[in-house]
Amino acid sequence: MANKSLKRQREIENVKQGIPKDEGEVLPAKRSSDEPPVKREKWTNLQRVLVLASRGINHRDRHLMEDLKSLMPHHRTEAKMERQKNLQVVNEICEAKNCNKAVLFEGRRKRDLYMWFSNAKSGPSAKFLVENIYTMGEMQLTGNCLKGSRPMLSFDDNFSTHPHYALLRELFTQIFGVPNHHPKSKPFFDHLYTFSVLDNRIWFRNYQILTEDGGLAEIGPRFVLNPVKIFAGSFGGETLWDNSFYISPAKFRQAGNKKAGAKYINRIEQNMAQKANKPEVSYSLNPLDDIFKG
Repeated sequence: MANKSLKRQREIENVKQGIPKDEGEVLPAKRSSDEPPVKREKWTNLQRVLVLASRGINHRDRHLMEDLKSLMPHHRTEAKMERQKNLQVVNEICEAKNCNKAVLFEGRRKRDLYMWFSNAKSGPSAKFLVENIYTMGEMQLTGNCLKGSRPMLSFDDNFSTHPHYALLRELFTQIFGVPNHHPKSKPFFDHLYTFSVLDNRIWFRNYQILTEDGGLAEIGPRFVLNPVKIFAGSFGGETLWDNSFYISPAKFRQAGNKKAGAKYINRIEQNMAQKANKPEVSYSLNPLDDIFKG
């Protein structure tokens, strides 16, 4: 035991003097733990987006919300909101969660989905009807991106020629754009968001950047935003723009039901007209039919 303790003490002294421990083995002059920690760059663009939903959305709408959460590392979540509450409550939730942007999924009749994009407290805010929803799970596309990576945003020429589209472009940029040096983000771009205006609607697509020469592969999800109104305040206030081409889904279904009902009424009227024009006794073609009468 004494020999082992002396040997151990001799090894410690050799280490202090910088003498190699064994032949061919040299101790490092500096340990990695002795190096000063790398200071992370300051996160200046403090954008935090609150993503929540009201009660009444169906399973597909819920999956769409989860897909957007996975693409936005700077989001914060909240429990479902009661539909009876006023939408101004979302501003209070944003203040409690220290968020300056909000995305609200509002479901109606478990078949219609409305999406709100708002700049908390001061506004503006925009209301959209979401159409043609396809989630990542049901599409199963070949594209893929690293979770937390920053996206590139692409807008077509219509966003620079119309004032209301220019306002929506700035709102989408602040909500979907991941801040640089965000703690939960990756410092590179590997996917692309495209916003295209077609048929008075905004079409959203998400692509993976494959090569530097512009090769793309779609990731998902897909959805179409039909703008309804743009308000000056957050979730309300003065109406800045109203879409004259917008038709609510309830009125659209009501018009379809009326059209189907008109077809049924027309068919019944035709049958009644045929019965009214039909004579009670047909013409007698055989002159001998009256011999046996009387």
